[in-house]
Amino acid sequence: MKILSLNVRGFGVKGKFGWVKGICLSERPFIAAFQETKCRHLEDQWVQNLWGSDEFGYVQMEATGNSGGLLLVWDTNRFAVSKAIGNKYFLAIRGNWLGSNHDSVIVNVYGSHNNADKKELWCSLDNLLREVDTSWVVCGDFNEVRFNSERLNCRLHRSRAARFNDFIARNNLIDIPVNGKRYTHISDDGTKFSRLDRFLVNDKFMSLWDDLSIVALDRSESDHCPLILRDKVIDYGPKPFKVFDEWFCKPGVELVIKEAWVKEVRGSRMDCLFRDRLKNVKQGLKSWSKVVFGGLDAEVKNLKEKAAVLEAKAETGNIRDSERLVWLETRK
Repeated sequence: MKILSLNVRGFGVKGKFGWVKGICLSERPFIAAFQETKCRHLEDQWVQNLWGSDEFGYVQMEATGNSGGLLLVWDTNRFAVSKAIGNKYFLAIRGNWLGSNHDSVIVNVYGSHNNADKKELWCSLDNLLREVDTSWVVCGDFNEVRFNSERLNCRLHRSRAARFNDFIARNNLIDIPVNGKRYTHISDDGTKFSRLDRFLVNDKFMSLWDDLSIVALDRSESDHCPLILRDKVIDYGPKPFKVFDEWFCKPGVELVIKEAWVKEVRGSRMDCLFRDRLKNVKQGLKSWSKVVFGGLDAEVKNLKEKAAVLEAKAETGNIRDSERLVWLETRK
């Protein structure tokens, strides 16, 4: 089971659509909840291109002007939706997990910065959660923190945090911790950190899955981390080798694959012959990519490692201004 939650901050921004599509293709979530799409009416083809498959369903809450907008997409082979409901604060779907016939409600939330709107959000969600006795997931960008430890270099609004905690307690929701990241949002200038994004679930949902956890992915194209809620991961071993779409745009790559594939391999078992042919293709592509792309992979890896070190330092609040500038430039 995988559920993706991400504040996109506008699909119209250059590079944003491709980045989100890449996450959908690599992670293959069962359900994806997007906030701040900043989109009006979406076409089926647009959502299909984003999802990377024609086996999907979706509902959206259109943006108002150039702000807001919610989108829920699901794999129809994994989750069968029976009902959808929403308003300007949230978008929810109810359905069954195929294969288990367990009922769940998934709620996608985008919390307003306005205090009055935030109160109305908690009231709306209270009413929604009281309607049905089932398993619940409430996820998204709540634009609120619970404790002072969830903010750095910005002030905690104690009354708003108290209302948020009261909402969680009233509805017996569990706030699942995020692995790998202390904060899920960073301001554009890299000075303010906060945990605005989260997954809240109830006991019934916890009982459906083994070892639920949340993983924070790289926030390269947004100031919010993509979050993945998933159950226990079974490791089937490494992939045979990596192949990047960009390779197939380069002249000569097809010849490299063909020449590697027809190299002689020996053995009596067909599966072993197939394995050895793949090894030849892997080695051929590896040598070819070094010639064509040089040390690009190593450069990207070094930059990511450098950015991660500086980000970890920034989270402690002990980063110098010169280091912050290096960090922001490295992320770019």
